[in-house]
Amino acid sequence: MAVTMESMKELFTLASEHAILVIDALALVIIVFAAIEAFIKSVRGMFSPMPAHERRDIWLRFARWLVAALTFQLAADIIESSITTSWESVARLGAVAVIRTFLNYFLERDVAETRDRQHQPETPRAA
Repeated sequence: MAVTMESMKELFTLASEHAILVIDALALVIIVFAAIEAFIKSVRGMFSPMPAHERRDIWLRFARWLVAALTFQLAADIIESSITTSWESVARLGAVAVIRTFLNYFLERDVAETRDRQHQPETPRAA
């Protein structure tokens, strides 16, 4: 049984489509889990006193999960671009990838800045 280039291409496309589906599903699970976790902790904080740093920790953790999910989605976009055949689809994928990359970049930057601020010793206030 000879393997032709066409059958290899079909196999590659099929494997890529399944990988895209799995990776997007992983991103979805991460986002849903993170949103539920942040929601529960936020609601809990509404009914009991919570220091400001703990509230920041909730959103920092949520942001980290979102960065992870965006990274997974970007990976799925990269795979999808390898099997896309029309220029319209490539342009759409490119636009989505650019948006996700910018979101990822700014979210990571905000997380790093917040983390740095949390680890700096507080300066005493002038009287």
